[in-house]
Amino acid sequence: MIKIEKSDRLNSLPPYLFKEIDRKKEEVRKSGVDIIDLGVGDPDMPTPLHIIEALNRAALDPANHRYPSYTGMDDFNKAVARWYKRRFNVDIDYKKEVVTLIGSKEGIAHIPLAFINNGDIALVTSPGYPVYDIGVKFAGGQTYFMDLLKQNNFLPDLGAVPKEIAPKAKMMFINYPNNPTSAVATGEFFEETVAFAEMNNIIVCHDAAYTEMAFDGYKPKSFLETAGAKDVGIEFHSLSKTYNMTGWRIGFAVGRAEVIQALGQVKSNIDSGAFQAIQIAGIAALEGDQTCLKETNSEYTSRRDILVDGLVNLGFSVERPKATFYLWIEVPQGYSSAETASRLLTEAGIVVTPGNGFGAAGEGYIRMALTVGKQRLKEVIERIGSVGF
Repeated sequence: MIKIEKSDRLNSLPPYLFKEIDRKKEEVRKSGVDIIDLGVGDPDMPTPLHIIEALNRAALDPANHRYPSYTGMDDFNKAVARWYKRRFNVDIDYKKEVVTLIGSKEGIAHIPLAFINNGDIALVTSPGYPVYDIGVKFAGGQTYFMDLLKQNNFLPDLGAVPKEIAPKAKMMFINYPNNPTSAVATGEFFEETVAFAEMNNIIVCHDAAYTEMAFDGYKPKSFLETAGAKDVGIEFHSLSKTYNMTGWRIGFAVGRAEVIQALGQVKSNIDSGAFQAIQIAGIAALEGDQTCLKETNSEYTSRRDILVDGLVNLGFSVERPKATFYLWIEVPQGYSSAETASRLLTEAGIVVTPGNGFGAAGEGYIRMALTVGKQRLKEVIERIGSVGF
């Protein structure tokens, strides 16, 4: 039997946040506790029927059973370009400025391979989606963390990036509406980001997975709406949260042609593209009846209000988010993020995500996802009240 030794890059990584949460959750579940899971951002509502029907029809067509295009079907990429024009009034060249992804996570993880050499620096937000940092590390790069703080409305202070770091940085990852803080970006912040990127020759990667999950009439902007944005970067999108399609693995990136084509070059050497039938279903999602989106957001609005109102009544400090399906909640005085999450799991059977799992600057917070029904959320409030922080 041979000796197995993991690579240094694997050994240097912490346990993936949500995998570790699943492990702890199963430990408690095996003891007989009824778990209410608000930990992972995985929609509980079904994919709309017209999207499923489009998949069914496409899956029966033998033409879709062969290798797809590495960078996406023309028809899907055209649909993406039309959607961008309708939604954001941004013109996209479907031939050069779109690449289809096997979920946006895949593209985010792979894009550092196109631009990061050993020792190169990438700017990453903290707290933030762990894959930004992990992708940079897999490519041999170094991460400089930009803290998202309450006093800055959870926007990075680009002026605080050290003068010895900014000119050396090759990439920057930002994400608005934001996971995990649910903060939203202003047009002024995007303008500042473009200017900062131009000054320092940095590729901006904007993760826009939550632009369609918004409430109370708020309409999040695309980074690419900003003058000059397409000169400095790209934007990642996913159908996962918008259309309850997390398991389908379909997303896309759009923006600066050279960046998109470099990501496509990486993908052509790593994967063989997204199943065409799923791309056809993606077209149905982007171009079909959008009533489903209004209904989903209406449901999330009701869930948000139940949870926010209940938590505030219990004495917690939490903002009412304009977008995403997350709440970013300050932990009770005297508790750490991990201690709060542990007590909620072991004493109330509620799974939440400790804020420090998203980065050091997330300490002092927990994240809850609005991924269970209204009645269960009312039960969440009752259970938290019984814990007695």
